[in-house]
Amino acid sequence: MKNDSIILKEALDLLNEKMNPAEVERFIMLVNNQGFDYTKWRENLWEDVDSLETLSSKAQKFYERNEKAG
Repeated sequence: MKNDSIILKEALDLLNEKMNPAEVERFIMLVNNQGFDYTKWRENLWEDVDSLETLSSKAQKFYERNEKAG
């Protein structure tokens, strides 16, 4: 099992790949201020996905929206 400092470094590296430093800071502040519960979030993450086809369709729509925006 990875120790806390390795997990923190890897998470920050991932955030920095996708966001600029101000957005990373804002994300961390939001998580800290809202009492984000990762376990509860994960429990409901896939409740509206009943099949691989549904997941694929949602992924395609997400991709198309972001492709137009980007």
